[in-house]
Amino acid sequence: MVDDDTWSGALHRLWQAASRAEEVAALADDVYAPLLATPGVHLVVGTRWDEGPTLRYMRALSSGSETPVIVATARTLPGAAGREPDGEPAVTRVRVDALDDAAWPEAEFLRQSPGASVVGCTFRLDRSGWAGLSVAVDASADTEGVARRLAQAVDVIVACHTGILQRGREARRGADDALLAEASLQMDSSLDVEDTLRRVARIAVPAVADGCLVHLLRKEGPEFVAATHVAVQQQRALEAAGREDPWLADLLARRDDGDQALFLGGADLDGSPFADPGPAGADGRHPTVVSVSTLHARGRVVGTITFVYQRPEDRLPDSAFLDSLATRAALAIDNALLYELRRHAVLSLQEHLLPSKLPAAAGWDLSASYEVGDPMLDVGGDFYDAVPRPDGSIALLIGDVCGRGAEAAALTGLARHTLRTLLEEGTDPGTALSRLNRALRQEGATRFLTAVVVTVTPRADGTVLLTTCSAGHPRPLVLRADGSIGEVASGGLLLGILDDVSYESHEDFLAPGDTLVLFTDGLTESREADGTYFESVLPERLSALRGSDAAHVAESLARQARSFRASGQDDIALLVARWTGITPTDGLLPLETWLEQAALR
Repeated sequence: MVDDDTWSGALHRLWQAASRAEEVAALADDVYAPLLATPGVHLVVGTRWDEGPTLRYMRALSSGSETPVIVATARTLPGAAGREPDGEPAVTRVRVDALDDAAWPEAEFLRQSPGASVVGCTFRLDRSGWAGLSVAVDASADTEGVARRLAQAVDVIVACHTGILQRGREARRGADDALLAEASLQMDSSLDVEDTLRRVARIAVPAVADGCLVHLLRKEGPEFVAATHVAVQQQRALEAAGREDPWLADLLARRDDGDQALFLGGADLDGSPFADPGPAGADGRHPTVVSVSTLHARGRVVGTITFVYQRPEDRLPDSAFLDSLATRAALAIDNALLYELRRHAVLSLQEHLLPSKLPAAAGWDLSASYEVGDPMLDVGGDFYDAVPRPDGSIALLIGDVCGRGAEAAALTGLARHTLRTLLEEGTDPGTALSRLNRALRQEGATRFLTAVVVTVTPRADGTVLLTTCSAGHPRPLVLRADGSIGEVASGGLLLGILDDVSYESHEDFLAPGDTLVLFTDGLTESREADGTYFESVLPERLSALRGSDAAHVAESLARQARSFRASGQDDIALLVARWTGITPTDGLLPLETWLEQAALR
């Protein structure tokens, strides 16, 4: 016999067990035992129902028995609809012989009990399900007391289930927040459009869904760009659906930027590539569900993301989570698209600030290379040119405007075209730099720039005279035919600092097979993680290129500096001139005449 004090202790232990339980079924022993110890109680039966009503579970335990009878089923009983509680728990008292099997599946156990009456309590667990707890009692039982204890036990069960759901929601919310944070990090870690699109698809599978399709919105309609599936054998089928399926194309075309995540399943998927081949659950698989979320960022639609699920309903994400994920994906994609547009704009503008091609000249192998340090930082100020002069010489020039952006681009254009015009007219390099400096001061330029001009003039002995003037620019290097490295002497004040500046010329020479290399400081200031500058290894790297043509020298040095660089985002410009020499052969004009004519071309 269980008196009130004993029952209070049992109820206290039940509350303690409820606070630790991870599922309601774990409370069964703590609920059934004290109820069976109540005077006049012979049997306890618990039931679990889904909407329908569909019976999912029965557990029966009689007094004197230690082993419960457990029945797992999926039986729909329309007659039990009247027992389903609307809100508060409902207590029922009924004689055993009056039980209707259509409403009381527990009757098969209750009739086997010595008790003549049943006290039952039905209660709602959540929006989609409810439960029942019934006891068989004999005439000696205090039915009011039994009903009271039954209601108290139900209170604990409901509180336990509510707590489990709350903890589950909190855990899921935490997992969702962690996934969203990780998704943002992954998607924002690249500004490459294709890589971002692949990351958007991969981050969701299998954490969010079993399959994912990403489409971008183009003028012509949705364009498939990425897909991934947890099952490799279904990957190609998913990609084919993304590219070619008319049902999906029509669905995506009808989405707009105001729509929340749309879920489709069952008959809604008829005619689609996602329709289940047979009755749901017939082959052990969960029915397919599809969700479509619009990707909109900065007030415009950029595309859609479609998720395919083949998992239990309770593992499907909710609309709020999908909308948040879609927003992050849309911003990442839009950022990548905007970056790509900006990169193209920067590169296009940069190209227009440089010569479209270098002149062809007998005996010369000319080439250049330009590496943009970071297109997102806007247009750089590096420039170069090669200018044929009236005396047959060629003026090679390279320079670097301080900073980036529109003002740097304007000064770059001014500097290159001013120098080109003056040098084409035969102005000597020193005077050309002085006049450019005066123009910059007159224009009120707020930025300084560096530049170096080298005129190369072939001589009768087959060598080339170098005449160099520098305005604070890194000294050019000469790669001799034997692999040795020389530095062209030069020096002078930066352009745009003082009003009246003159620049001295320095002379040197090139022999056949020698290569002159002009560059900006983006090359020498490329820096490894340990702080080593490329300048320290440049002579060695250049010497290793002995015998290479001008294009290979320019491209190789730029490539090596880029791979060497762990920090530094300055542009790299190189202008390379290799003197191949002019060798007269039998039947051709004398060397002096040949040089004279070559200079007039």
